[in-house]
Formats: sequence, structure tokens, C-alpha cells
Amino acid sequence: MPITITMPALSPTMEEGTLSSWQVKPGDTVSSGDVLCEIETDKATMEVEAVDEGTIGALLVDAGTEGVKVNAPIAVLLEEGEDKSALDGYEAKSAGGGGSDAPAAEPESEPEEPAAAEKAPAPRASAGGGGSSSAGRTFASPLARRIAAQSDLDLARIEGTGPKGRIVKRDVEAAIANGTAGKSAAETPKSTRAEGAAPAAASAAPVAAKDYPPVTDDYEEIKLNSMRKTIARRLTESKQTVPHFYLTIDVELDALLALRKDLNARSDAFKISVNDFIVRASALALRKHPEVNAQFTENAILQHRKVDVSVAVAIEGGLITPVVRNTDQKGLQQISAETKDLAGRARDGKLKPEEFAGGTFTISNLGMFGIDQFVAVINPPQAAILAVGSGTQKPVVKDGALAIATVMTATLSADHRVFGGAEGAAFLETLRGLLEDPLTMLL
Repeated sequence: MPITITMPALSPTMEEGTLSSWQVKPGDTVSSGDVLCEIETDKATMEVEAVDEGTIGALLVDAGTEGVKVNAPIAVLLEEGEDKSALDGYEAKSAGGGGSDAPAAEPESEPEEPAAAEKAPAPRASAGGGGSSSAGRTFASPLARRIAAQSDLDLARIEGTGPKGRIVKRDVEAAIANGTAGKSAAETPKSTRAEGAAPAAASAAPVAAKDYPPVTDDYEEIKLNSMRKTIARRLTESKQTVPHFYLTIDVELDALLALRKDLNARSDAFKISVNDFIVRASALALRKHPEVNAQFTENAILQHRKVDVSVAVAIEGGLITPVVRNTDQKGLQQISAETKDLAGRARDGKLKPEEFAGGTFTISNLGMFGIDQFVAVINPPQAAILAVGSGTQKPVVKDGALAIATVMTATLSADHRVFGGAEGAAFLETLRGLLEDPLTMLL
């Protein structure tokens, strides 16, 4: 029996993805572990490997298709001894067990209907909703659905001329030519019809993006990728639902810089960065102040026993936060090696889902870009994020006398539902003590 290949969930937050490219074509023989396709998720572009052996019977989704739902059928695999005749009448099943809207064997190009079908009346809009449907479900081919979505057409208002009243490509094209089946203002508010916005993202966002007209007629349209859509949705939700408060401290780095220089001079096998010290110090401070290493739920505050620090890494098209696991149990050299490896693979889009999900605290460092100070948005479900600026020489008062010191400003964004200002201040005081006396974090 043919095997349905579905869109996999490649990250905990993934609801849909873009099928970037196919690495196989119908008729190809594949074995377990062979790369089938590349999927662009809300975090990165990843390769999807075959689980079963067989022959590719049909590709149900074209390369470049956006908004493919998790568990939706994308291809059909024929088992050993089967040929294309096995697809006759076969209906692709989603991972949840439900049938898809189209038989798996139907080619995307939609061959022309027999001559008798060509004499069928042109499709027309129906006030009561067109197309064959059952319990509100509209039956249409995948190609017809994509064309309708791209043209912002309501399939329920198109009458199908395919088998059993199914909506096919020519029905949608005729509706476009006739100007029918457009979504009425009553059915689809203008504020939710922003071009390129996925239905799932729009419904999940607390407030839909406003469909403002362009400020000028001279602009470049940059399409939103899956990662940017997810960043927009999650951080908008964070700012609207999480009561942020902010605490800022100045940290003198001269002792840390001197120790870093001494350590790096001892070996060419490693090069410790200032950020490695910050990650290590933050992990130790979190271990001492578990109330910060926590998250909010409706019924309880969850204080995590493990300290897993996420480190924000800017990549093309967005931001990703690979996680250094059990950070409080690792030394500077190990933290440095893991952070460099994770950041490098993040920029190459090679991280595995478990490597960027599940952190308990995040550090975002813009010091290397010359930013003195900034505040960051909490990455749910975490309760805090530390925004780190650059170390710059500033005048300070020591023992009643004016002196020059290298000072770094750090700002903690905190979820007030989880802990208060006093707890946040205590955490930052511990962090400052470790950074200003760095030998203590080596004990």
C-alpha cells in the first residue's frame, strides 16, 4: 500500500513551513536516510530524510510552496512491487489520520478534462457558496487551492466542474477572469488581508497587522519568510501579554579583560571571548537565584532545575537562539567551543531542533556592534533576557578619586508575573560580582 509522506514538525513552534526544494522526482528510488526535500521552518532551512524505502510515486506540493501545514501530505511513496496503478483511488492521509483534499495520484499540472467536460458551463459565483462540499468542506485540487490563495479568492464561492463537482484549475482561472469569487469585506476584514500573511500566523497574533497603504509609490517589497513571520508573531505576543520590567547595571570589566588576555596567551587551542565570561557568570548567577531561571504558567511558576542558556545569534533573515545545555556545569573553554560551534551551524542553517529549543534564559549581546545599551524583548516561555552592551572606557569614582575604567552596561528584561524587582536586583548583583572578580567564576 502506498505510504503518505507528510510535512514534518521540525521545531516545537512550527505550525507550517515552506517546501523550498525537492531533492527527488517521481520514479526515483529512495532508501532510509536519503534526503527528500528542504523545508524552511520558523527557525532555519532543514533537510528532510526518508524514513521508509520505496519509489517516489507522486509529489503533491510544488517546490517553493509556502504555508504548508504540519502533517499535510506532500508526497506519496510506493512500496516494493507497487507501480503507479497502486495510486488509482488512493487518498493521501495526513499524519493525524484524516484524508487530504485530493487524491495523491493527481498530477499538479491537471491534464485537460475529456471533450465532454470541455462543454461544461463556465463556472459561476454562487451566493450560497459553490463547489462540492460536505459539512462546510470545499473540495478542490491542490493546484486550484494555491491559485485561489494567491489571488485571494474564496473557494466556497466558486462552482466546480471537475469530477463530482470538484473545483479544478480552469474553474479558478475562469473566476479570476470574470472577477467573481472575491472575498467580501464582511467575510474578510481588510486588516487581516495583509499580503503574504499566513492564516495561522494572522489568527495566532493578538492584533492583526494593519494593511496600511504604502507611504510612497517608490519601494521594494521584501517577502516575509517563515522565520520573520514567527518572530513577528511571538514577540508581538510577548510584548502584549508579558508584563515586562527592566533593571540596568554597569559592570567594570578591567579585571575580566586582564584575565581573558592571560588565558588566551596560554594556548592557541582556544580563544575565550568576553561573551563566554558573561554566559558562564549568568549561568552561575541563575543557579544561585533559581527564581529567575523559571517560567510562568496559568497554574504555577516552574523553576527549572537545569540551567540551559540560550545565546542570541543573528542570521540572514532573522534571529535564532541556540542553547548551551547545563551551562552552570561547564567551564569557560567548553562554553567557548560549544558557543562557536552552535553559532557557526546556526548561520549555515544546520542546527537540529533540539539545539535551539528549550532554553531557560537568554543572553543577547550587541556589544560587538558598538551598541552601548539596549533593552530586549523576553522570549517566551522564559522569564528573563539579558541585553549586553559594549565595554567602553568611562570616568568612574574610586575611593573618592576620579579614574578611568572599562564599563559595560547590561539590562535585564524580566517577567513581573514570575519574580519582582528585588529578586531581579539580587540576580544582577551576583552577576556583577562574578564579572568584576572573574577568578571567582573559575573556582
